[in-house]
Amino acid sequence: MLAVETDPSIKPESGEVSGSGHYAVLLEEVLRTLDPRPGQVMLDCTVGRAGHAVAIIPKLIPGGTFIGLDTDPANAAYAKDRLRDAPIDVHIFHANFAQARTALDEAGVQGADLLLADFGFASNQMDDASRGFSFMRDGPLDMRLDTTQPTTAATLVNSLPEELADLIYQYGEERLSRRIARKIVEVRRQSPINSTGTLAEVVRQACGVASSSRSSRAGQAHPSARRPRAGRIDPATRTFMALRIAVNGELEAIEQLLSDLPSLMNVGGTASLISFHSLEDRLVKRWLVQFEKAGRARRLTPKPIVASEDEIARNPRSRSAKLRAVRFGK
Repeated sequence: MLAVETDPSIKPESGEVSGSGHYAVLLEEVLRTLDPRPGQVMLDCTVGRAGHAVAIIPKLIPGGTFIGLDTDPANAAYAKDRLRDAPIDVHIFHANFAQARTALDEAGVQGADLLLADFGFASNQMDDASRGFSFMRDGPLDMRLDTTQPTTAATLVNSLPEELADLIYQYGEERLSRRIARKIVEVRRQSPINSTGTLAEVVRQACGVASSSRSSRAGQAHPSARRPRAGRIDPATRTFMALRIAVNGELEAIEQLLSDLPSLMNVGGTASLISFHSLEDRLVKRWLVQFEKAGRARRLTPKPIVASEDEIARNPRSRSAKLRAVRFGK
């Protein structure tokens, strides 16, 4: 039987899924807000490496149904294999959470009693240099969650004209977006920007910040460039976030999920949504407030739930996580 207490790959006190390449963020808080019960239907819109799933499924026994979606085909396959022996009906789909309604229909389910959407990335995705999400290690400038899709970050970086600055400003909230875009265009005229390391160095140069490395494919830093202060985020962070959001259509997918939410939930159903940056959180808050004002739902979290100091110490990436929950109908 799949159970938190006996499954060696999960530590209930921390949510860490050892060997899976992922940490289930805000696990205790998710369990508390959803309060899963036997026989309920659970829709996990971002099943990832099944970190939350292995904690929730035992509470759905007997008679429950678990439906998981993931836009990353590798993670969907991993979750399907990990949950293959679960003693309830489990349906795993390679699908974006904007396709949640279709997934419910294919599983033969009218609505969900519980819904979870964790808009963050699995640690295995961030730590894999070949995926191109991070500049901590050099890799191809990819950033696709769904590797079957054609457009990569390199496609945008090397082809977009003036819209590149707008993209970096809108999705990255980067005030130096035009300066960064000009530098990117200048560098790509000489040679395409195809690696995370090169792009990161180009952005640092545009911001007048020296690289911490001795050399760079993008060339030497400007003589007046300064070192980033300790504790400050890397100047490339916001540009990378903006490109990732654009490549994966993240905000559009979240908007679609939120607009569909009332039709996905059974009466009395609870949805918990975890965001990791202000653009996501503002969207979630706006929709949940609208549902409450329209009398369609009741917010369970007037203020977002954040990670405890203990969790942040175990998993620093949880620092920016915010959980908002809502209950529909009665």
